[in-house]
Amino acid sequence: MEEVLYGCDVMPSAVHITGSTLSGLAPAQGFRLSRLYTLPYGRQKDGEVQLGSLELLRASEVQTLFNTSDPALRTGSVGEETSAAVTTEVRDGDFDLVIMNPPFTRAGSDWEGSGRKEDSIKQFRGLSTSLETQKDMAARVRKFARDSCYHGYAGIASAFVALADRKVKPGGVVALVLPLSVAAGASWKGVRRLFDTEYTDLRIVSLAATGAGMSFSADTGMAECLVVARKRAEDTTGESCHRAFVSLRRRPHGFAAAATVSRKIADLRGVRALEDGPYGGTPVQIGDDSIGEIVNAAAGSGAAWNAVRMRDFSVAQTADALSRSNLWLPGITNPTPLATTALTGLGRRGWHDMNITGRVGPYERRRPSPTATYPSLWNHRARAEVRLVVSPDSSLQVRKQQEIKAADAWSTASRTHLNRDFTFGSQALAVAFTEQKSIGGRVWPSVLLDDPRFDFVFSLWGNCSLGLVGHWWHANRQQSSKAAITVTGMDALPVLDFRALDERQLERARLIFDEFRDLDLQPAYLADTDPNRALLDRRVVCDLLGFDESIFRGVRRLAAKWCAEPSVHGGKKRPAAKRSFTYRFEQAEEYALVAEPVFEGFRKK
Repeated sequence: MEEVLYGCDVMPSAVHITGSTLSGLAPAQGFRLSRLYTLPYGRQKDGEVQLGSLELLRASEVQTLFNTSDPALRTGSVGEETSAAVTTEVRDGDFDLVIMNPPFTRAGSDWEGSGRKEDSIKQFRGLSTSLETQKDMAARVRKFARDSCYHGYAGIASAFVALADRKVKPGGVVALVLPLSVAAGASWKGVRRLFDTEYTDLRIVSLAATGAGMSFSADTGMAECLVVARKRAEDTTGESCHRAFVSLRRRPHGFAAAATVSRKIADLRGVRALEDGPYGGTPVQIGDDSIGEIVNAAAGSGAAWNAVRMRDFSVAQTADALSRSNLWLPGITNPTPLATTALTGLGRRGWHDMNITGRVGPYERRRPSPTATYPSLWNHRARAEVRLVVSPDSSLQVRKQQEIKAADAWSTASRTHLNRDFTFGSQALAVAFTEQKSIGGRVWPSVLLDDPRFDFVFSLWGNCSLGLVGHWWHANRQQSSKAAITVTGMDALPVLDFRALDERQLERARLIFDEFRDLDLQPAYLADTDPNRALLDRRVVCDLLGFDESIFRGVRRLAAKWCAEPSVHGGKKRPAAKRSFTYRFEQAEEYALVAEPVFEGFRKK
C-alpha cells in the first residue's frame, strides 16, 4: 500500500473513504504513508486551470491539492501530524494494473451550431466551475489528449481511456467501467481501435437486463460495460487480438459469485465463436444456475462491438452473418447467401437536423401544411406512425439570404426516412415512407436512394423482422429499449442489397408495398405475435426473395428470440394473448377466410 498502490481523485471525500477502506483491511497494521492524492480541479489561485487526474496526460509529475498521504489527512497514521502540498510522480508505462470508473459526461448538444443557448459545458461543470473556466478546461483537455483516442462527443471517459493506456506497462492490464455507447458509438471508434490493435485478452462484459439492472454502477441510469484487456508486450506486436463478449443476466451476488464468474470468463478454451453460426454462446454458470453467455469474436480495427446486452447469442450470430451476406437462422443447419451491403452503397443520407434548422441552418420549422413547399418529417408520433406511409408533421420556411443553402438541403429530400431513435416498446416503424419528398428532421433523417424503386424495397425490408434485427444490431443500445443511430452512423447500416434484385422483384416489391399501405403494425417488441408483421415477413422472405417455407419459419423463430431480448422489450409487459390461429401460407389467400370459423367449430369437440 505504501509503495505500489496509487489513487487519484478530485474529491477529497473519495480519497478519504479509500484510505479508510484500505486501512480497515488490516486495522492493527500502521503505515507511514500512502499514495492517495487529491488533485486540483478548475481555476487555481495563479489563474491557470487544472483537470484533476487528466493533468497526467501532460506530464508524469503533478502538484496535489494537498498531501492526503500525510498523517494528518489519512486514517491509521503512525507518523507526524503534518500536512503539505506535494508534487507526486505517476510515471508513464509503469503500472501493472490500472482501474478506472471515469465520469461519463460528454459534450452532447453543447456544440456550436446547436441553436441552443447553453450556460455550461457538461464535461467540466463540476465543483461549481464558471463557464469561462469550463471553456478553458475543455481547451486544455483537447490540447493534452491530441492524437489520442479522446473524442469530445464520446465524452470525458474517452480521455480517461487514453490516460489508462499511457500509464499501463506492456503486458499490464487495464480495467474500465464505460458507458455501453463505447460498443457502437461513432465517436468511440478510436477507443475500440486502440483496444483492437494495441491490446489482447480483451473482455467486454455487459448486462442483458433492463432498468437499473443494465449498469454496474449504482447511479448512472444507463447501460454500462466492463472492458478488461492486457496491453501487448513489445515482442507480441502484430498478433491478433483475442476478444470475447460476456453477457450476464444480472450482476453477480457478492464477491464469491463474482470471483467464480471471473475465473470462467478468463479461460476461453472451448468457447463458441460469434462466427460459428446461430447456436448460442457458451453458458456462464454458477453451480446449476446459468447467469449468462460468452462468445469469442474476431477483432476488427475500430469496428463496432455489437454483441453486447445479449440474452441469447444466437440472435447475435444471425445478425452478424446477415451483415456478411449470409442468412443463417436459428434451427437452420447451413447459411444461405443473401446479398447485403452498407446503406451508403445504395444512396446518400440527408443532413443533420442541426444543420437544417439550427443556428446556422437555412430553414425555420413551422406547423404542417397540406400545401407546404418544403414538407418535413421531424418528430415521433408513435400512435400515428403505425403504417408504412406517414404524413409530414412540419413545414420548413427558408430564412432570408439562405436560399442557396436551403436548395442544397432540399436536394437530399426523399420519400424514405430512417428512425434514428427507435424505441421498440412503443414505435412500429424503422423506416417511414412519405408520399411526397420531404426533408427528414430530428428523428427521421432522409435516405435518398439511387433508384426511386428502391424506396418501396427499403420500406419493406426495414420493417420486416430481418430489417428490425439488422437495425437493432447496428445501433447503440445504451438505453433500456431504444436503439440510437447517429446520422453519420446511418452510412454503415447493413441492409439488403437492392441492386441485386431483378426487374420482376422490384415490381413485386411495389405490389407488396401497396398491399401493406393500409395495414397497421404493432410496436416492434411485439413483432413475433403481430399478424401483419408475420404476413410482411412472409411477403418479403418468400414472395420477394424467393425462399421456401423452412426459411420463413426460421425468420419467425428469429423474431420470437429477438423480442425476448431485454434491449428490445425493455421490461415492458406484453399485452394479454388473444385467441389466434396459425395456418400455412402455401394456398391462396381465400383459405385464410375459412380457417378461423372451421377452427372454432372444432374447438369444443
